[in-house]
Amino acid sequence: MSDVKFKIVAPQTPQEFERYYHLRWQILRQPWDQPPGSEKDQLEQTSFHIMAVADNQIIGVGRLHTVGDKVFQIRYMAVDERFRNIGVGTAVLEAIEKQAVFLGATKIVLDAREKAIGFYEKKGYRITAPSHTLFGVIKHFKMEKSIG
Repeated sequence: MSDVKFKIVAPQTPQEFERYYHLRWQILRQPWDQPPGSEKDQLEQTSFHIMAVADNQIIGVGRLHTVGDKVFQIRYMAVDERFRNIGVGTAVLEAIEKQAVFLGATKIVLDAREKAIGFYEKKGYRITAPSHTLFGVIKHFKMEKSIG
């Protein structure tokens, strides 16, 4: 899989957004029997969305939104299991961080699933506190990174 060519783009059309949300649901909600629609929240319309696409297939997604003065939050990062460990997550994260810098961010925060902590630490994020436990089983940790 390491020879997979992908591009990073923002979803534009209703069809692209439908496929974007479907991947988010499929990875982040479906395994815990959550219904379609549970992968969205009230900030979708005011957020920056990004996706990785290979051969017209969405293989990675992520979202950025503002949470305070020059502070932005990353949510809903997900990469299709078949395309992990080949740079997709890194490319999505770098595109989100670039947008945050463009928007004047000085800090990015996120709530990382326990199994994703190592990924974010390698990208310069640090744990600041324990966070919630999603669906009673998925431990999260607050992380942040100064940027800009």
